Amino acid sequence: MDSLETFVVESAIDSEQEFYRKIIEDNLASLKLAPAIGRIKVVLKPEDSLFQMAIILRDVGTKVTTIDIADVESKPVAGEVVISIKKEQYIPELLVKLWERYGKANISQPDRWTVTISTDKPAEEAAFIKEMMVADPRHRLHENLVDFAIRATPEGFRVRYHLYKGNHFVFVASEEALKREWIEEAGAMLDELTEGGEK
Repeated sequence: MDSLETFVVESAIDSEQEFYRKIIEDNLASLKLAPAIGRIKVVLKPEDSLFQMAIILRDVGTKVTTIDIADVESKPVAGEVVISIKKEQYIPELLVKLWERYGKANISQPDRWTVTISTDKPAEEAAFIKEMMVADPRHRLHENLVDFAIRATPEGFRVRYHLYKGNHFVFVASEEALKREWIEEAGAMLDELTEGGEK
């Protein structure tokens, strides 16, 4: 697992600290989130049935377009566009986007590194495909962060709040109705992490 700059788990019950630290580490590993997270702080308050989490994210990159992962060539005589894949991890997302636009019948994949699209406007479509967004790592990251926070939360803590903005993520959960001060405390935890975390 990538080492975190700051990794703090606080609880009034000492045994809970190590237990939840392990749960968090396991979930970071299983969701492959460790490379995206720089600093994390979790506070458990059993007396209030409260779980608070603040995370500072590392830079996770920008949106991925077809030209970032493949070469795109127009073949006017054949009436097709040929996509030569350079980064195969995005092939599933690319195919879904192509199927949505052109239909499965107009897409062929003669080998794992090549995708062809039959079209009567190959030059226009090649220009469009080059700039087409294939994946947005931040969108996927948001989903994974929420999943991670829910997995790390004690069972029964079904009242939840989260905020994902820029490279900041805050999550608060409880068995009871959430109090505004709990959310504000999680925001203060985030400020603390932003200023460099605990030494």
